[in-house]
Amino acid sequence: MEDVLRIAVGTVTMRPYVFAFFAAYLVAAVPHLGWRKTLLFTAAGYLISFASEFSSINTGIPYGWYYYIDVTRDRELWVAGVPFFDSLSYVFLAYCSYATALFVVSPIKAWRWDLVTLESRSIRGSFAVLFLGALFQVFLDIIIDPVALQGYRWFLGQIYGYREPGIHFGVPLSNYVGWWVVSVIMVFVLQRIDLWCEGKGGKPAGVANPPLRSLYGPILYLSVLVFNLAVTLWLGEHLMALTGILIYILAGSIAIVTIVRRTNRYRKEELAEHLRDYPWSAVSGRCAKE
Repeated sequence: MEDVLRIAVGTVTMRPYVFAFFAAYLVAAVPHLGWRKTLLFTAAGYLISFASEFSSINTGIPYGWYYYIDVTRDRELWVAGVPFFDSLSYVFLAYCSYATALFVVSPIKAWRWDLVTLESRSIRGSFAVLFLGALFQVFLDIIIDPVALQGYRWFLGQIYGYREPGIHFGVPLSNYVGWWVVSVIMVFVLQRIDLWCEGKGGKPAGVANPPLRSLYGPILYLSVLVFNLAVTLWLGEHLMALTGILIYILAGSIAIVTIVRRTNRYRKEELAEHLRDYPWSAVSGRCAKE
């Protein structure tokens, strides 16, 4: 029992940044989707990511051949050769990528102290959100994986490596192909959970309208991005950091221009569809005042 408690505590204390991001994911996802959908996706997302990692360390599919170094097995939770925190990370990365894609694709209603993405069931389940959400998640890994591979130089620790060094700062391109495949699956599953698990007769438990709620997912996305770039710069890996920043410039600029152009330029039909699908939206109270 003492060993179990030590490992449970160590799982959190050794990776506080991971669990801080996971807590932020709950703060963002529960008001957005509700408790039921959030918990279902947390479980499904973890199982998908664990299966992908377990498969890759044993067969090389989908990320290519890599291995974990279980030097922390006696201090944190590992599951069948995979560190628990690693598979858990995929969950909040997938959600914040999905939420960021929604923010880019959806029309936006903004007023002085708030803004709301005019999401609808059709937008949430759209191919555009699936495609962009998966790409956003892969782009995060393009920043995360090279610096994670340098874990022996910072507080992550050296927990994994590739059988053969890849061309992108030691990361093989097969890793990013695998991430894209897994990201598509995870965002697709999140979309299906969202559309199939609608509450009956009213607002799902946990759904709420705190100020600027639509920004929570994108802020989590940017926080993960900035954290990993900051670690990269702290290590003195300036070329690695510059490469990551340049990768994001075009995509980020297109996203910002799209968001600005869509803000308060929605059609009446888009607003009506949003209110029909989500009558508890903060927009409903705003529209009643106007």
